[in-house]
Amino acid sequence: MSAGRVIIHYHRPPDRYERFEQHLVHRTHDCVVTLLDAASVSRDIVIDGVTALEPGASVVWFTFRDAWHDIGRFHTRDDSFTGFYANVLTPVEGFDGTEWRTTDLYLDIWQPADGPPRILDQDELADARRAGAVDEASAQRAEREASALLHAAQAGAWPPPIVLDWTLERARRHVHWQRGVR
Repeated sequence: MSAGRVIIHYHRPPDRYERFEQHLVHRTHDCVVTLLDAASVSRDIVIDGVTALEPGASVVWFTFRDAWHDIGRFHTRDDSFTGFYANVLTPVEGFDGTEWRTTDLYLDIWQPADGPPRILDQDELADARRAGAVDEASAQRAEREASALLHAAQAGAWPPPIVLDWTLERARRHVHWQRGVR
């Protein structure tokens, strides 16, 4: 596979649009692994009193064909793994290419490295639903997806093996190899 990048056009209803550019690390028929060198969050992301992600920290992302979620391996700036984070979103448009579009559906799943999984941001989805930023069908689809991911995590069947296999260290080695850096 040649070195490359993926550009992601990310919509958060009603009117937030972001553009992310990430290293293309690995591609199979059903999953694309990308590496975000430095998270652009403005402050620490703290969940249940624990730092999940810091500004400038790396994230390994996993995007799946026709899936209603993606998964990130979150870290702190010192590369300590903190847990798995899934965004519930619309299936990525342009999956086979290198320029994608998707819409965030508010709900997230957090599986800390040393604790039980949980659904995040149910209040944000409820607010978006009331405001008409998310239609009822999409809101219900998001709730079903989040529930299915939570139950799979509780049963020990989530995240999938490819997410466990592609650590930050492995993704970085692969990006360096693609660039010819040994």
